[in-house]
Amino acid sequence: MTPVADPSFETIDPEATVETVDPGYLQSLIGFNARMAALKVIESVLPRLSPHGLRIVDFSVLSLIRHNPGITSRQLCDALNLLPPNLVGKIGAFEKRGLLVRHPHPQDGRALGLHLTAEGGALMAQAEQTVLDTENQVATALTSAERRTLIRLLQKVYCSGDGEAP
Repeated sequence: MTPVADPSFETIDPEATVETVDPGYLQSLIGFNARMAALKVIESVLPRLSPHGLRIVDFSVLSLIRHNPGITSRQLCDALNLLPPNLVGKIGAFEKRGLLVRHPHPQDGRALGLHLTAEGGALMAQAEQTVLDTENQVATALTSAERRTLIRLLQKVYCSGDGEAP
């Protein structure tokens, strides 16, 4: 199948230069805007999580455990779209740091429930406040209502089609 040529690109001028980049098309895309916003937040959050010994994925895993005591590794993988082999090492490292413990799951004898230790809970209380403060600083152009709307709209995008409502 022969690609259809875009008439605006038929003539190539090897002498052409660009003084001002036009990102208009990319800025019309949800994915581009979501990624640019995420990069801005991550760029600010990473150095502030570093003193806690956490990266973004570590923060996400431990936050889910904090707010869902007894969550299983399978549930974590599903919630964060992680591959199980990538999570196994993290769980072991968190356990060695004294941040979490594993207990037999009360309904599934093959599974282990994950629970934060007191140290893990204290660390995550600090880390979650740090992330919230950082997001608020990054998003100063948004009102509280706009922030809630943005979060709700982004959730509608990534939850669409999977049967889950945000």
